[in-house]
Amino acid sequence: MKTILVLTPNPEFADTLRAGLNPEQFRVVHRASLEEAEPLLAHGLTHACILDLDLSDVQGIWVIEKLRRRNPRCPLLVCTDSKRPEWEEEAYLKGVTHVLTKPVRARMLTALLDRLFAEVAPSPASPITQISPDTTQFFAPAPVMVTGSSQTTEVLRDFSSILTHSLDSAALLKQFLLLLRKLVSVNRAVIFLRQPFAEAGGVAAPEESRRLRAACAIGLSSGLLEHFELSFDAGIGGQLFRHGRILRRNSDETRNDLEAQKEFELLGAQVAVPILDRETAIGVAVFDGRVTGEPLVNAELELIFHLLEQAGLAIRNIWLHDQVAANNEMMAGVLRELSSACVVVSRDLKILHANKMARKYFAKSGRGGGDLEFPDLPQLVAAKIYQVLRTGTALAPFKFRPPDVPGAAHNVSIVPLQRQNSGTPTSALLIVEDLTQSEQLRRLEIEAANLRLVKTMADRLAHEVGNAMVPLSTHQQLLAEKYRDAEFRASLDSALADGVKRVTRLVNQMRFLARDAMAAQEAFPVAPLIEEAYQEARKHQPVKTGQLKCESVGKPAVFTGDRAALKYALTEVLINALQANPTDPNIGVRLQTDSAGEENSGLRIEVQDNGDGFTPEALQRASAPFYTTRNVGLGLGLAVTRKIIETHRGKLEIIPPKTGHAGIIRISLPAGAEPPLVS
Repeated sequence: MKTILVLTPNPEFADTLRAGLNPEQFRVVHRASLEEAEPLLAHGLTHACILDLDLSDVQGIWVIEKLRRRNPRCPLLVCTDSKRPEWEEEAYLKGVTHVLTKPVRARMLTALLDRLFAEVAPSPASPITQISPDTTQFFAPAPVMVTGSSQTTEVLRDFSSILTHSLDSAALLKQFLLLLRKLVSVNRAVIFLRQPFAEAGGVAAPEESRRLRAACAIGLSSGLLEHFELSFDAGIGGQLFRHGRILRRNSDETRNDLEAQKEFELLGAQVAVPILDRETAIGVAVFDGRVTGEPLVNAELELIFHLLEQAGLAIRNIWLHDQVAANNEMMAGVLRELSSACVVVSRDLKILHANKMARKYFAKSGRGGGDLEFPDLPQLVAAKIYQVLRTGTALAPFKFRPPDVPGAAHNVSIVPLQRQNSGTPTSALLIVEDLTQSEQLRRLEIEAANLRLVKTMADRLAHEVGNAMVPLSTHQQLLAEKYRDAEFRASLDSALADGVKRVTRLVNQMRFLARDAMAAQEAFPVAPLIEEAYQEARKHQPVKTGQLKCESVGKPAVFTGDRAALKYALTEVLINALQANPTDPNIGVRLQTDSAGEENSGLRIEVQDNGDGFTPEALQRASAPFYTTRNVGLGLGLAVTRKIIETHRGKLEIIPPKTGHAGIIRISLPAGAEPPLVS
């Protein structure tokens, strides 16, 4: 019994054949596709195959080719509804024994099968031996059907030779054209490619990417192609870009396009094929006829079109690879030249990358530049890297001082590197920035600022003490002469009192500026303290008339802290308020206590005068040391006040004045703040 394989997507056709054939002589096996029939064909379990095909286009020829690759020796019968002479001829050339037109009569099919199995004939592939060499070699299955597996290996070897140039588009296309010449015997061929956009891995501008330059050629002068270009805007390239299909030299489109005619003539070509990457056109392939002078047939051009489409995908992949390689090289160059040390450590604690500064910082002496190893890293830094690799959590930057380099300081950052949708890091990036010089510069800047401050302080102190000493010096010179004068003695007493008062204020300011904590601590009511500070302020800023209005909001304010220091701070604030309007000062003080547990709870003191308010410059600099708008004084009043308030963990604010209102100085003290005493 002979096994007949019927390949058809129509089960009714298989049932018809099964019913028409003798079941004792033939066993009919139906499969819908080549994939389903693969086991039967691969193991040679069928004696003949009946194909249900349409021979009106190239699709049916491709099915025959695929079947021949799986079983070169199985006899083939094709049953078709419609056929064209050229495709029927091609089917016979591919090894088909008979082509039958539907409906197929059972008696004729049985006779054909009996004759087929009765004949002791050559392999079903023998008809191909009568085909012209150029036609049979173009299709890969033809050599397979002649000699079997040995030539299958040879064909695979020929095509796989293209893969050796998978990262070089010019070499890949050159190999492609050479193989195409071997298969089709084409006389001349040239491939033009556009310059890739940046997103495709190149650097060409958009307008440059529409120009096509020769990438490779056979049978054409390199001198001609060096000065010859195509374009997607006109000529052959423009026609292919607009229509996206094969263009012949004798077609109507070419006859109506003078530039395309000239390009065909210069290249000595007969046909142009677009190169697509399934998204857009990336180039043009131009071919002459065969070396025998015959033109390429449609079936060959269709196959070349599809092969070029695969080549276009490969070229785009090469462009993408070039872009990745260029980006990688650029990033490697950037990392290599950074002034900071950069080290990439893999999860298995291997150094994947280390730039020049990293090798300078960590490499052991006597080793080569690329021999940095994980044990070379300082123990503290290595432990942090291990922690990041295990937890996948970045660490906050920290300072590291190498024990073997006195005075050096490094800022260290360790960041995990993770792939997308990955929970664990694949590596960690270590960045080490040298802060040695910046810290030295910062120390020098601080020292310079301190020197400037000392200079300013000395200048202001000398000026202020000099102002206090001038009346005393004058009276001292006249003391022996006018001592008995009562008016002179009264003037001397006033000068001594004023000088002592001014010098005492300077001494107190210096003392409170130098103090970083409270000297004493006690609980005291705030309202009487404000009245005492006001009276003290009037001693330093005498006024003929003056009014202090103190308003309390909430329960009576009681605060625990350094009473003397807070009194001095309030005195300086009230002196500033008296100086705002020396002729008729009116000062308003508002005390407010917030209950515990509320936001900003504690004590708030707001002092408002009736002067012109602070200027924009004064708002920014009023509490800075030695800033003053007066000709006398050091300008330390509000600076000392801020220092005392901050010692009590409070805050001094200068509120911008509203239109038509004077400025407000606000002192906020926390509830229950008990800083430690000075020992």
